[in-house]
Amino acid sequence: MITRLPLAALLLATAAPALAQRAAPSAPAPVDPQVAALRDAALGDTVAYDIVEGMTTEVGQRLAGTEAEARARRWSEAKLKALGFSNVRIETYRMPVWVRGEERAEILAPFPQKLNLVALGNSGATPAKGIDAEVVIFPTYGDLAAAPAGSLKGRIAYVGNAMMRTQDGSSYGQEGVARFAGPALAARKGAAAIVIRSIGTDTHRLPHTGTTNFPDGTAAIPAAALSVPDAKLLEAMARRGQPIRMKLVLTPRQVGEQESGNVIAEVPGTDPNAGVVLVGGHLDSWDLATGAIDDASGVAITAAAAKRILDSGKRPRRTIRVVWFGAEEVGGFGGRDYAAKHGAERHALAAESDFGADRVWRFETTLPETAGAVGDRLATALSPLGIVRGTGRAGDGSDIAPVIALGVAGVDLNQSGLDYFDTHHTPDDTLDRVDPEKLRQNVAAWTTMLAVVADAPEEIGPVVRPAR
Repeated sequence: MITRLPLAALLLATAAPALAQRAAPSAPAPVDPQVAALRDAALGDTVAYDIVEGMTTEVGQRLAGTEAEARARRWSEAKLKALGFSNVRIETYRMPVWVRGEERAEILAPFPQKLNLVALGNSGATPAKGIDAEVVIFPTYGDLAAAPAGSLKGRIAYVGNAMMRTQDGSSYGQEGVARFAGPALAARKGAAAIVIRSIGTDTHRLPHTGTTNFPDGTAAIPAAALSVPDAKLLEAMARRGQPIRMKLVLTPRQVGEQESGNVIAEVPGTDPNAGVVLVGGHLDSWDLATGAIDDASGVAITAAAAKRILDSGKRPRRTIRVVWFGAEEVGGFGGRDYAAKHGAERHALAAESDFGADRVWRFETTLPETAGAVGDRLATALSPLGIVRGTGRAGDGSDIAPVIALGVAGVDLNQSGLDYFDTHHTPDDTLDRVDPEKLRQNVAAWTTMLAVVADAPEEIGPVVRPAR
């Protein structure tokens, strides 16, 4: 006779060996009481908001290479000295500078409408009176890429995209190609100009700027971003099946090489052989607004966290170097200059805050095997802030990328990007977009990271990265 077990009992019996073999989860790494105390106290921080409020109010927009960015450097140097940092200085370099001019567009036919748009950084210029040309609609960058060579001669290309809200911001990289590479591709296909749907997740009529690049040998054509509603309007017109004509006026210009620079400050460590922990964000902003989330918040968060270590009464083992990089928005000039001047110095780790001021939800590391326990301690210490451990490789940020490329370890403290691209690179990037409570959670996360990493007894040496 065959005994038939109930289904639930059978499933339990077959699962038992697997359950018996499953290892019990390892105990979490203990949290140093001093680290926990610094973390919890940072939830009451006021320094970061004071920096953001001061920078956006007293300086305002900070376009790279302009007099406004120079004022920002002077303001920042004075602020960091007043906060008590050591070795505060400005390191300058030269870079090409682009400035915007007149920007307007309208549909002439078949349905006259005025449009809201802004020039993209490095855009070429139309004649002073503008151009009047037929618009060719490409729903995606891929559609533009498939267009035959020379097919856009004398025409204005329009490229759409469908950027989605994602917590990690991954849609920006996917859809941003329309801005990063679309203008150069349209130029090679003979276009007289290009307009794109703004790389953003909003529904307001404030277009998103951002830089584009024309490789050597490709002449810059006029390039602009339409607000999302205006882009949708243009697409709706195209569905009517009638030819569309646009008048476009863009008069930006290149003004030659000008001065930019990085502002540097330090919390000196006790062991000169232990390496530098590099943290920061970028000082410059686009010229449409005061750059509160991009990236006054980033420089404020990292500086406020470093000040908490400075004021703790205990010097860290490693020197914490705070860098407010110049000229990130227009090509990462500050990061490259820093690496050229300081790349030979020993850096233990690098981390950057350049994704707004929303809550940190995840952290990731790229640490050598000798420092694996550092990541474990971070996981435990950051958990009370609602931060989970990710599995990706750290080292995000264009400013720290040149140093990371030298083999320096990285830590990423990932902020939520669900709302970031509503205001990114628009006139709406203003102080009212910064939530003080969320900003304090960021400071607590960065304070925790610095307290763990800067004092870690483990060797944090070079990281071997897989070949790309």
